[in-house]
Amino acid sequence: MFKVVEHFHDLEDSKNTKNGMLYHEYSIGDLYPRKGLKVSKERITELSSADNKQGKALIEVVENPTPEDNKELGDEEASE
Repeated sequence: MFKVVEHFHDLEDSKNTKNGMLYHEYSIGDLYPRKGLKVSKERITELSSADNKQGKALIEVVENPTPEDNKELGDEEASE
């Protein structure tokens, strides 16, 4: 489980709308990835290091998730 430490739009999580591409927005404190999204280990490494377009870590590991964190992820993902 990861928590967002810098605001960003996920360039690998988008949908095409009539107004163009819409990228999923993450705010500080949000959990990453959003419910229902599967991401690669490489993507986690990229976002948790300076090896991304912002040049700084955007997410960090949550060592001791709270019950609210687990609820936000959903029962099926919290057990992973």
